[in-house]
Amino acid sequence: MLKFGNDNEVITSEHERVVLAGVQTGSEDMSYSMSELAGLAAAAGAEVIGEAVQHLERINTATFIGKGKVEELREFCANEGADAVIFNDELSGIQTRNLEKALGVHVIDRTVLILDIFALRAKTREGMLQVELAQLQYIMPRIAGFDKSLSRQAGGIGTRGPGETQLETDRRHYIRRMDSIRNELKRIKKTRKTTRHRRDASGIPVVALVGYTNAGKSSLMNRMLTEADRSDKDVHVEDMLFATLDTEQRRIKLSGTHEFILIDTVGFVSRLPHTLIDAFKATLEEVAEADLLLEVVDASYEGYDFQIEVTDRVLEEIGAGGKDKIMVYNKMDLVDGEFYGVTTCESVNISAETGENVNDLLHIIEEHVFADREEITVLVPYDKGEVLSYIYEKGIVKSTEHREEGTLVTAELLKADYSRVKKYGIV
Repeated sequence: MLKFGNDNEVITSEHERVVLAGVQTGSEDMSYSMSELAGLAAAAGAEVIGEAVQHLERINTATFIGKGKVEELREFCANEGADAVIFNDELSGIQTRNLEKALGVHVIDRTVLILDIFALRAKTREGMLQVELAQLQYIMPRIAGFDKSLSRQAGGIGTRGPGETQLETDRRHYIRRMDSIRNELKRIKKTRKTTRHRRDASGIPVVALVGYTNAGKSSLMNRMLTEADRSDKDVHVEDMLFATLDTEQRRIKLSGTHEFILIDTVGFVSRLPHTLIDAFKATLEEVAEADLLLEVVDASYEGYDFQIEVTDRVLEEIGAGGKDKIMVYNKMDLVDGEFYGVTTCESVNISAETGENVNDLLHIIEEHVFADREEITVLVPYDKGEVLSYIYEKGIVKSTEHREEGTLVTAELLKADYSRVKKYGIV
């Protein structure tokens, strides 16, 4: 069955006209996934003019969909002037080639679409490298099916072994490029690791924003910066899937001397390509290493429980499934009536847009990340310089006073570190 695109969508003549296609093989509800695909297409600058979903017992190995649906799509594309068909599942190189030949238009799959969006959005050197690596990882097993021209004999003296095909030349080129990218990413990861060690040594806790793409993570970061009088450090916000790719870090100061580092990372989406998860693993390590996760959920979205399921699945994949977490139900300004959410951990309903309950969230964060800290006052003798250094390295020093017997220090330390200095404590 074909359905026409959203009449409410703003269209420009520059948009590529696309048809969405999906296959349902079981009892899975395809509506959320296909709606998400439409959002991804829009984020890539496409105009969705139709949608086709087919129920099959098993996938067609040659064309993914059945012959009848192929013909239906071909006629629709020809009559409506479609430029491309976007499939909701990952296609093999052979399936892509067969479909393009049968439909007479460009054919891409969900993974290629997401990679294209990431390529458009990546701004930092690391982000661009990660996207390129994911693209090459996707292409490698599909080289043979993409284009017949890849199998022609290539010319050129001294460029290859005797009889080597263009396909083999391309494969070797991709492998060399992938190795080069991985080496550069390792260097970037090493630099980040050094930065993280320095951050850990400072004793400042790290809170990471995670959640479905476009749930309002960046908006929440900006609202928290506003509450901390640091709106000059705002991050980019746009109502679009994957508007933010590159990791952003900001310091948020709470009451007294308490402060934490807030990290905003790439949003998640269902069926997030494994090539992307692998490529972005170094960046996503920031999530796994955080002291607390804020899982941001768009409470105004009807299928918010589906988004929670997707986010939790990705968190498990990157080794952050068991982290201390607060559920943050955002966009409450768009919710009519009572809202309770579905969660087994602490939660708070907020609006990053209006600031509703954001101060409550900051208070909850403070309780979580500073609960295991204790304020102490110690008198450290001058010949115990290593103890004073330890306090500065591990704690948050609030005041110092030089006395005749030594240095009087008031600081906040983790309870685990307190035992090292408690004998110098003043009752």
